[in-house]
Order: sequence, then C-alpha cells, then structure tokens
Amino acid sequence: MLVGELGDLEIEEITLLELKEYLARQSGRLKPSSLGHRIRFVRSLFRFAYEEGYLTKNPSLKLREPKMDKRIPKFLIEEDVIHLKISCLSHRERALLEFLYSSGCRVGEVQKINIEDLNWENCSAIVNGKGSKQREVYFTTECKVWLKKILKLSRRFL
Repeated sequence: MLVGELGDLEIEEITLLELKEYLARQSGRLKPSSLGHRIRFVRSLFRFAYEEGYLTKNPSLKLREPKMDKRIPKFLIEEDVIHLKISCLSHRERALLEFLYSSGCRVGEVQKINIEDLNWENCSAIVNGKGSKQREVYFTTECKVWLKKILKLSRRFL
C-alpha cells in the first residue's frame, strides 16, 4: 500500500513530508487506532532499513501517532448478571461465571489457576496475570460455594 501510494521511488528518496502526505490521505479512510497501526508499521519499516544500512537517515523518526480517546470500560448491570447466572447450563459454568465476575480475572488467568492457588479461608486466589505478574484476587462466598460444589463433583468422577 505504501509503495503503491508513493509511486516508483527508491526507499532512500522518501522524505518525511511524503510520509506525512501519505498518512494524511490514509487518515480520511482509517480510524485513529488503525492509523496508529499504519504509522507504527511505517516507522518499523524505515527503522529496519536504517539499521540494515539501506538508509543514511530515517525520515520516519518524527512521525507521531494520533491521540486516542480514553475508552470508558463497559460493565454489566445487575440485571445482566442475573440473566447470565440463569443461563448457565452446568454447575461448572456457574462456578466459572461466579469466579470471573467476583474476582475480575481474565479467562486466561482463570485457566492457569491450580487448586493450591486458592485460599478458602479468606476467599482469595493467586493468579498469574499479564507479563507473568502474580496478584491476589478475591471472590465471594457464593463463588466459594459453587467452586466447592464442582470440586466435589469432579472428585466423584475421578
């Protein structure tokens, strides 16, 4: 896309002004987040070309990504949570829903939890989050009941 837009130029002939004009044309067609991806791609391409010796200077150094609006997180209202609880088809689904909702964990974090990571006395668990960072999360007494219920059922089938 970049090559098609800039025409038949050698990479060392491309200037900061030409890159800015290219990105200005893109900004009318792309969301700010997609434009940010495009800018990071262009910077990465030119950084590679510079580091490998294809360029004597990097024209993309002064390119800046568009300002992104802070997104307000969406949350569930109580009615939504009740509908989710009603729609659970098994004890396992209900226990998982209770844990996710009460602890605020990501699904991938819950997937990695071992029984040894659970502290039943204070209704907490140690989870491995993003970047392999451990943190302690807490769950409700209702969640504790559902977790114990599925553990009891799973032991019966072992």
